[in-house]
Formats: sequence, structure tokens, C-alpha cells
Amino acid sequence: MRTFWLTLLTLAYPVLVYFGLGHQVEPRWLALLLVFMALMRAAFGRERVWLIAAGAALVLAAFSFWGNQAMPLKLYPVLVSATLLCVFSISLVYPPTVIERLARLQEPELPPSGVAYTRRVTQVWCAFFVFNGSVSLLTAFWASDAGWALYNGMISYVMMGILFVGEWLFRKRVKARAAHG
Repeated sequence: MRTFWLTLLTLAYPVLVYFGLGHQVEPRWLALLLVFMALMRAAFGRERVWLIAAGAALVLAAFSFWGNQAMPLKLYPVLVSATLLCVFSISLVYPPTVIERLARLQEPELPPSGVAYTRRVTQVWCAFFVFNGSVSLLTAFWASDAGWALYNGMISYVMMGILFVGEWLFRKRVKARAAHG
């Protein structure tokens, strides 16, 4: 349940920052939200990469708090994409991949073709995280607060959903073809 709330808070973060800035809440006080999220991530994270991400989030929050600047707060989605890129990339070097682990929850006896497929899907997600992190970085520096919040609080999630559903549909098609031929 804690993971659910942390995920929900992470998803809502850009919108919360946008509305906070729009209502003249000083960035230093919005940084407390990032501190809270980082401490939760550190408390419940099982892997070292998430502890490092929590530490980096605390650094962003500290810069925002002491400088009373919004920019460090706007860099948090970049940090999230970078962390996910690290998690997925590391799993390519040290298998099983993230996607293979997820696939094995439904199909424990995954055939070699399935392992190869999940590796390719993991690579696609890595490419997505590079793209998403890059656009998040661009919006942090050059978009308005509204543009930043729109991309990081909605468009990026829609793109993730399209990638997820598109891969699911493609996988069903590949499995159906394999079953018939």
C-alpha cells in the first residue's frame, strides 16, 4: 500500500508543483514535498539505485529550499527517468531483465524466444526513458511552468500508456502467430 501512495504522489508531483507555484507557494516549501517523497523512497526502496535516487532527490530539494528556486523541483522528473533508465539498463547487463521478471510472474517457464523478446522490450523502454528524460530536461529549462507540468504531468504518462498498451497488443499478435505457425 505504501508503494501505491508513493507512486500516486510521484505521478501527481508535476501537477502539485505547478499548482503550488501558481498559487505563490514559495519553491522552498514545495521542496518539502520532494523531501517527503525522497524519504519514503529511501525507507521503502529495496535496491541501491532507489536509495541513490532518493539521495539525489534530497539534493534537488536542498537546492530548491536554500535557493528558493523552482528549477531543482522541475528536474525531479528527469531524475525519475534517469533512475528508471539505470534500472532497466542494469538489467540488460545483469539479467534477467526487468521485463523478463515481470513476464515470468505470468509465465514462469518462459521459452528462450520469450527471453529474447523481453530483452528487446527492455531495450525499447530504455530508449523511451532516454527520450522522456531529454524532453523533461528541455521542458524544465525552456518551457513555461504550464508547459513543464503538461508534459511531465500528462503527456509523458500518456506516452508510457501508449507504449505499454502497444507492446501488449503486439505481444498478443506475436503469440497468436506463434500458436498458428
